[in-house]
Amino acid sequence: MKKKKSLIISVLLVIFVAILAGCTEEQQNKISRLGVTWLEGNYKVTYADGSHVKSWVVRGGKVTTEPAKGYYYFWTKVNGKSMYVQVPILRTYIEEIE
Repeated sequence: MKKKKSLIISVLLVIFVAILAGCTEEQQNKISRLGVTWLEGNYKVTYADGSHVKSWVVRGGKVTTEPAKGYYYFWTKVNGKSMYVQVPILRTYIEEIE
């Protein structure tokens, strides 16, 4: 019985990996974004749409997403003032910084 259960788990894992490998990079990104909350830390968030590029630095904060709405949102400091920012997921890049 234990051997059969182990075999079923192994088969399911292989199927999951095969499905994930068959996904495009964009589909894999969408899967990884489901309910993502970047834990407290330091991040550089960049929105890029053609020649328009805007970046923010989040220090000791977090970046959260609502996949159904299609946005990342976070708080950052700009010229010493706290600012709430909401940017589209599709054109946004998040990098962890020191």
